[in-house]
Amino acid sequence: MFRTASLLLASALVLPTIASAFAKDKPKAAKGAPIVASEIAAAGPDFAAQGEYAGEIKAEDNPLKLGVQVIALGDGKFRAVGYMGGLPGDGWDELARIEADGQSKDGAVVFTHENGNMGTIAKDAGGTMVLTVKGPDGTTLGTLKKTLRTSPTLGEKPPAGAIVLFDGTSADAFVNGRVKDGLLLEGPTTKQRFQSYKIHLEFMLPFMPNARGQGRGNSGFYSQGRYETQILDSFGQVPQKDECAAIYGIKAPRINVCYPPLSWQTYDIDYTAAEYKEGKKVKNARLTVRHNGVEVQKDTEMPHATTASPFPEGPEPSPLYFQDHGNPVRFRNIWLVEKK
Repeated sequence: MFRTASLLLASALVLPTIASAFAKDKPKAAKGAPIVASEIAAAGPDFAAQGEYAGEIKAEDNPLKLGVQVIALGDGKFRAVGYMGGLPGDGWDELARIEADGQSKDGAVVFTHENGNMGTIAKDAGGTMVLTVKGPDGTTLGTLKKTLRTSPTLGEKPPAGAIVLFDGTSADAFVNGRVKDGLLLEGPTTKQRFQSYKIHLEFMLPFMPNARGQGRGNSGFYSQGRYETQILDSFGQVPQKDECAAIYGIKAPRINVCYPPLSWQTYDIDYTAAEYKEGKKVKNARLTVRHNGVEVQKDTEMPHATTASPFPEGPEPSPLYFQDHGNPVRFRNIWLVEKK
């Protein structure tokens, strides 16, 4: 059944390549002036088509649920990634990714295949962006609507006793804390030092369709300034040790649940500091990460500090650091509960 459904999905969606869940297929560099937008008004025309689409297509006797992530690559170029069962973290069976490239044409984005199948992204009569899938004879196989997912922990309030690091009013809790339009800019370090804790933070990645890899919305949250949980526009990518929600250089996230750029996302991190006796480390630091409400790291050990960490390993409390990698990543609603 899985093989039959996979073949049907590939044919129907005009997505010619089934990629291994461990393959890394980086698109070629786009041409044209690069876009770097931290707000929708500056994002350009391709922003409207990029994003997540969900719905059903015809498949044998029963409809097949389908999620598609459409990644803007700059200059009217796009990549679509299809997921059987639904979007990552919301129904995907985690068995296969189905990919294809597309191009904007006459106000729409068109994905085509030599067998005559076609997928088209355009606005419907109500102004909603939809992905319409048609077979070679022009028969509509399904219509997927653009959807904007929201993390279940977005806007979560700090409990009693929490330390509020940033609530949109002041960056006084930070060294190099900068605020613009009520949002914390990349690069600050906390004045206060911590050991073990649970932290909630919200971040928004910039829209940088012309950028690739580590140059696309790069930042990072460093627990104790030592261990980086990567922040990166990894929307639609295969999980790797340098992608969003990875423990950088140590462990990839279990599943990539990165939302599209310019969407608010959440990290809820449970961090346990390393233990030392007589100046020698006897237990590694560990952390659990929930990205947009989905557990993607579970009690992951950090055998060493991240290469670019601003603070070395040690038994003493240490600040938290939000990396400045030259990209306009924004933060808000940051609070922490210390663990005994």
